[in-house]
Amino acid sequence: MSGLVILIPVALFMGICGLAFFFWAMRHDQFEDLDGAAQRVLIDEEDEPS
Repeated sequence: MSGLVILIPVALFMGICGLAFFFWAMRHDQFEDLDGAAQRVLIDEEDEPS
């Protein structure tokens, strides 16, 4: 029971931090171009020889 006194506030703090970071990412357009990031992984960029 005494463990809950520590775990519940820690869990609430972590949840609020996660929600704050999510809203920060939304405000700074981090989720704007999800398809472009997925396609960039597949593009083969070869270095041109000098």
